[in-house]
Amino acid sequence: MTPTELIILISIFLLTSVIGVVTGSNSLITVPVMLEFNISPANAIATNMFALIFMSVGGTIPFLKGDLLKRKDLYLLIFLTVIGSILGALLVVIIPSKTMPLLISIFMIAVTIFSVVNRNKGVEKKEKPSPKAEKIGYGLTFALGIYGGFFSGGYVTTLTASFVAFLNMTFVEAVAVTKVLNIFSSLVATSIFMTQGFVDYKLGIILGITMFFGAMIGAKFALKMSNLWLRRIFIVTVIILALRNLLQWLT
Repeated sequence: MTPTELIILISIFLLTSVIGVVTGSNSLITVPVMLEFNISPANAIATNMFALIFMSVGGTIPFLKGDLLKRKDLYLLIFLTVIGSILGALLVVIIPSKTMPLLISIFMIAVTIFSVVNRNKGVEKKEKPSPKAEKIGYGLTFALGIYGGFFSGGYVTTLTASFVAFLNMTFVEAVAVTKVLNIFSSLVATSIFMTQGFVDYKLGIILGITMFFGAMIGAKFALKMSNLWLRRIFIVTVIILALRNLLQWLT
């Protein structure tokens, strides 16, 4: 990789990490870009996952000062994420990679429709969800952890939407919690990729440090925004990414 290509890659990773703290779906952009620079698919996914650890840590730090992460079920959510991620990283061959853009697009479109119909979801703090809604939310945490364990593209986006829809989190609360869970998801998947020799450590550290600072900047902006504006940014980004993935699948 030439110095110019590396600078371009760093710039893209920085920009996506600033925005991705709120929206997620960094990997839907960063992995294809890495492939364009002749990085093999396995190395691109593994190295990107390695860099996501740094991003998730950087994105979590600004949220530690408040009460957003003081949830009684945080340890349960972490446990479900870890188990799901282990399964996802080990069972990567179960779901054909060609179907991923279509599946994520469908889910994102559903997320958009739900968000538009339920305007106050994620904007105003709600009472505790019903037992049934909680079970669905925890089930999705586990299921999405499986997906996040082997690719991560769209993982945080769909997880954020699930928390808002079923666990009655506000958008800023969901953003904070998903950053913590993504640390564990990325760690588990990266550990397995390391044993297979897929991680490019030199490139991963450079991109990881870039994403760490980008995520810190993005998280600080997120804390200053209202839930309404976070909702607007989230919906617009989800629509763009859904259309992008759908076109990718069609072509």
